[in-house]
Amino acid sequence: MKKKENPERRNEVEKTLLELSGLDQKALFERYQTDEYGLDPVQAADRLEEYGRNIIDFGNEKNLAVRIKDALINPFNVVLLVVAMITFVTDVVMAEEPSFATFIMLVAVIIISATISFIQEEKSNNAAKKLQGMITNKLDVIRNDVEMEVEIEEIVPGDIVKLASGDMIPGDVRFIETKDLFIDQSQLTGESNPVEKFTTTETNVGVTDLANIGFMGSNIVSGSAKAIILTTGGDTYFGSMAKSLNSYEEKSAFEKNLDSVSKLLIRFMLITVPVIFIANFITKGSWLQSLMFGITIAVGIMPEMLPVIMNSSLARGAINMSKKKTIVKRLGAIQTFGEMDVFCTDKTGTLTQDEIILEKYMDVMGREDKRVLRHAFLNSYFQTGLKNLMDVAIINRAEKEELSFLKEAYIREDEIPFDFSRRRMSVVLKDKNGKRQLITKGAVEEILSICSFIEIDGEVKDISDELIANAKKIAEENNLEGIRVIAVAQKNNVHGVDVFGVQDESDMVLIGFVGFLDPPKESAGTAIDALKKNGVRTVVLTGDSEGVAINICGRLGISTEMTLTGAKVEAMSDEELSEACKKCDIFSKLSPYQKQRVVKMFQANGHTVGYMGDGINDSLPLKQADIGISVDNAVDIAKEVADIILLEKDLMVLDEGVVEGRSTFANMSKYLKMSVSGNFGNMFSVLIASIFLPFLPMLPVHILVQNLLNDFAQLGMPFDHVESKYIEQPKKWDLGGIKGFMVSFGLLSTVLDVLCFLVLWFVFGYNNPDMAGYFQCGWFMFGVISQTMVIHTIRTPKIPFINDRASVQLTLSTLAVIAVTLIIGFTGVSTLFDLPTMPLSYMLWLAILMVVYMIFAQIMKVIYIKRHKDWY
Repeated sequence: MKKKENPERRNEVEKTLLELSGLDQKALFERYQTDEYGLDPVQAADRLEEYGRNIIDFGNEKNLAVRIKDALINPFNVVLLVVAMITFVTDVVMAEEPSFATFIMLVAVIIISATISFIQEEKSNNAAKKLQGMITNKLDVIRNDVEMEVEIEEIVPGDIVKLASGDMIPGDVRFIETKDLFIDQSQLTGESNPVEKFTTTETNVGVTDLANIGFMGSNIVSGSAKAIILTTGGDTYFGSMAKSLNSYEEKSAFEKNLDSVSKLLIRFMLITVPVIFIANFITKGSWLQSLMFGITIAVGIMPEMLPVIMNSSLARGAINMSKKKTIVKRLGAIQTFGEMDVFCTDKTGTLTQDEIILEKYMDVMGREDKRVLRHAFLNSYFQTGLKNLMDVAIINRAEKEELSFLKEAYIREDEIPFDFSRRRMSVVLKDKNGKRQLITKGAVEEILSICSFIEIDGEVKDISDELIANAKKIAEENNLEGIRVIAVAQKNNVHGVDVFGVQDESDMVLIGFVGFLDPPKESAGTAIDALKKNGVRTVVLTGDSEGVAINICGRLGISTEMTLTGAKVEAMSDEELSEACKKCDIFSKLSPYQKQRVVKMFQANGHTVGYMGDGINDSLPLKQADIGISVDNAVDIAKEVADIILLEKDLMVLDEGVVEGRSTFANMSKYLKMSVSGNFGNMFSVLIASIFLPFLPMLPVHILVQNLLNDFAQLGMPFDHVESKYIEQPKKWDLGGIKGFMVSFGLLSTVLDVLCFLVLWFVFGYNNPDMAGYFQCGWFMFGVISQTMVIHTIRTPKIPFINDRASVQLTLSTLAVIAVTLIIGFTGVSTLFDLPTMPLSYMLWLAILMVVYMIFAQIMKVIYIKRHKDWY
């Protein structure tokens, strides 16, 4: 339901931002009582106390009252509540002899259902919170002229922050320094293209078009900046929109399927109940009795414990995953894990060890050349953006080669930050003699595209097609060996330029290459094999070169028969790409938008897609995928959009998650099929009895107790084990299959109910209104015990008790319900429910009926499996 936003509050925030964007820097600093050296620790502490922690309340962090309400209110409990109110009026207020039994029973069902659901949800949330406490997002802040890392939640207005690629903007900010800064603010504006930001802005523009203002909720795509924090938390522009932004959160596939099942049952109830009411009114003559019986039947149709079983199953899955150091941020993601049949993943850091080693530094002829390492080191060390693993590897190797003295020999004058379209970055350095040079490193093809010259044996020559082909050949040969190659170029004639930009990356001199080894994780191959055995296809979407991707994937057992590069993907229509996705398992040199497009194409082909990544370029496909998976050390934006976060990099957790999801699905499917088929059969049995019997087959209180006992028998279902054969392939909800199962097994239940009627009518002589109580007690006992026993038939495709046994929890819950039923029927306890005590001779007939039921259920199961080739 849409929540109301406060337009006055939002307009106030917009006015403030428009005003702050127009202030000069001196006035801005005075307003926030700060300067370029930042706040001192005392000021920061005082402001943290004044403004509070930098958190936006989306309403997701629910208080105790809201969590109890959510556990209490669901479609089934609402139906029960309505019936309880009607029952109170008819059985208590209007009755000559008030009876609270039915009303109390209904209220008890609601409370017990809500309590179990609440407890399971709390267990899951507590496990997730415990693990989330291990993850922190930090940012570089200048305080007292000292650069330090501060948790984003502790950043306050007036702080001076340094921002680089991959950072999330921690509040509304005013930029005071920028360098080729591009920001993704699509969450606020819907604009998919990154927006460039500057230190100045035009007047008379909308608040989101202010070029010197950055908004909380956006993130840095490329470039770097220094900014002053204007507002934090709920005082930000994003905070003023939080309620409306949270209003239309799209339901997951799991939630949509659950809604479909609920609607199916409610439609069935709306059709069946009036028919039963009319039949009873015609045959019995009492409209009030018929109305109450019809309403009770409505309760009988509802699987009251469905929300409990669903939540318990999902919560148990989340708790099990938490034991494997895995945070499940969205509970429904457990079941989506089980549906996943295509697993898309980035290569670097996910399939590889994430421990990149600089293996080679070579000139354009492929010979070792320390001068190439020198230039690569200067580029990596002096760039101020997010240092990736290759930068770290270059710096570490240079220090081992005793090149650290270069840190003092140069100063950085400017830089042109990395972005995913150029795939390169540059720094401008000046030595002690005043000589300036521009050093660029990046993807081989992108560097070659800006080079007019090439250095061979110390001599700079004009570059030619032959020399370009030779350079590409050297890079490709290394790629095929699994060595990732990037090119290094430089130029010296950069005097007279004050501000550098992309246009200055031209007429460069290619000086050589650096090559990196990033071997695959030991667990990667095993995990991919395990996923394949479980029907999950692994597809690699990487920004890396084709050769390296082929080498790594070949070693991991991923098919290399067909590969596509980003350039080829870009040239394809959606129809062509959709067809290619059916065969291609390796996509290389992809941009973030191309990764997102490939994921979308797999989804369009009917697949449930998981995506795993940890970089800036993974945030779009992570958000697009049905289930996004990231890791603890991922960039902030990747962790923010992921559904699941791995705290340890053991990829076998992925296969365990798939198995957990499918087991969860199977147990939920068991409960759902048992409930809908049993209730469907009971309704037909009631309809037949209403037409042919001179009395009600059961009183409303009997139906309620029977329904309650049948549901309680299945409380152990989330803990049941699942046949390994039936978790080898992805599973999705099949509403048509549920309907078919409901009819097949429901009618079988009806046939056995009619057989029970015949035994009670002809064998025991319970065939007149005076003996109605015995008939009701006999069918009550048969109904509970038969539905409890058939649990063991439906829970496994094998022969129950002989070839397969239920879990201890499910065995205990079913035995307990059978014991309670026998106690009710054969002892004086029956009088509590307006039932007489059955003769012990009925126990023999009850056993015979059970054996017949179990045999026919087993036969029906065999027929169903042969027809559908599956059970769950």
